[in-house]
Order: sequence, then C-alpha cells, then structure tokens
Amino acid sequence: MITAIIDNELVIRLGCFLGVFVIMACWELFTPYRVLTISKPRRWFYNLAMVVIDSAIVRVIFPAAVVGMAFTAAEREWGLFNIVDVPAWLSIVATVIILDFVIYMQHVMFHAIPTLWRLHMVHHTDLDIDVSTGNRFHPGEIVISMLIKMAVVILIGPPLVAVVIFEVVLNATSMFNHSNVRLPTPLDKLLRMIVVTPDMHRVHHSVIKRETNSNYGFNLPWWDRVFGTYRDQPEAGHLNMVIGLEQYRDENQLTLSKLLILPVAGRPGEYPINRDN
Repeated sequence: MITAIIDNELVIRLGCFLGVFVIMACWELFTPYRVLTISKPRRWFYNLAMVVIDSAIVRVIFPAAVVGMAFTAAEREWGLFNIVDVPAWLSIVATVIILDFVIYMQHVMFHAIPTLWRLHMVHHTDLDIDVSTGNRFHPGEIVISMLIKMAVVILIGPPLVAVVIFEVVLNATSMFNHSNVRLPTPLDKLLRMIVVTPDMHRVHHSVIKRETNSNYGFNLPWWDRVFGTYRDQPEAGHLNMVIGLEQYRDENQLTLSKLLILPVAGRPGEYPINRDN
C-alpha cells in the first residue's frame, strides 16, 4: 500500500487539485460574492502559471518531496511516531493537526520577518481574491515551506498516508477559503469551528495592515483564536473591503515576470508585523 501511495502521490494530488478547483470555480461563476476588478483571464494565467513553475521547481529540488521524506523516516525509524507505539488513527490525526499548526506558525513567520515577507507579499499582491489566489505563491516561499515540512516529518515520523492526507487537504482548503463565494451566516459560523471559511480568510487579504496581519490559518481555524490573531470581520465589510497591498495598485506592475522578481525588486511597504502598523 505504501509503495502504491508513493507511486500515485502525484496523481492523487493532481486529481484532488483539479476536482476542488473546478468545483470552486463553477461556484464562483454562478454565484460570485464580490465583483472582480481585474481581468479574470489575465489573473488566472499569472496565478496558474505560478502553480506550474512552483510544481516544476519543487519536483526538481525534491523529487519525492515531503511524502518521500515520510517514507525515508519510516524506513530508518526516525521521529516520534516511529519510536512511540500509538494507534494508527491517532498518529494520523495528530500528524494533520501538528502539520497544520506548523503551517500557521510558518505563515506568521512570513509576515513577521521582512526578508520572508518579500517572498510572501507576492501572494498578497493579487488585487482580487478567488480560487486561483489560493495557488499564487512565489517559488521561493514554496521551497522554504517544503523544507520546513520535511524537517517536521523527520521529527515526528508520521504515517505516510497522513502526510498525503495533509497535503491534499491543505491545497483543497487553500482554494476553498480563497474562493469568491459567500456562505449563509449561520453555516459560516458553524464551519468556522472546524475549518477556515472564505469570509474568515478574506479578511487576511485586506489592504489594511492590521487586517492583513490577522487570520493566518489555512485549514484549521483554532490557532488564530488561541494566539490572538483572529479577526471576525473586515472593518469595511466584505463587499467594500479593498484587496491587496497599498503599494501595489497597478495591475501592470503584477505581470508574471514582475511577480517572480518582486522579492528582490519590489517594495515591502509597512506590512511586516515587527513594524508599527
């Protein structure tokens, strides 16, 4: 079974990615929440091209990626769950929760450290927010994220299936919570107890710095509440809030080539957490 998972990991992830993307894209098409301000084909080309570039670079640098590291950890008995005997279901659940917490802390780190913010601001420069935004990340950020996840895998020695589940869920929830859809308020409040919803995460993409530096969760919503980074709603409301960064309001500054060199040539603004905002 383990060999089958490794051999088909790319197919599993790609299939889930396409399935969730199509579902959310259709939902947005038929019942969009916000009116988009920028050409959708142009934005989607840039955002999806970034996915292709990210995936190619990760596969070159890390052929087996985090799943391969989990296999290596199991073979060599590295990590907590390869030393401590716990039920399989518990190690799977614990792995997903631990990795999700790490991604939350990683996200905070990318907002707190100016050098890392330069990479992450590529994600925030999108002047609209929809399902494609959930895949708009600079290759440098993706590489660092992969290194962090691989280090955690070495430390905890998770079941291989748990890593695949986490990677699939993380990608799916990223597209879900970036999507341009609205859930009924009672349903949104209920879902916020177990998953980050579009209304919850949209606040994070506000041009207002104190709102940008809130709601860091990608999958599980608990960490923001525990660590005091939760913000329920944007000040201007979801329909009137301005998306993006205040220093990047011209879409001509946000072509694919310019996005790739943005961490070096761009202006970080006053968004990093350790600045007065």
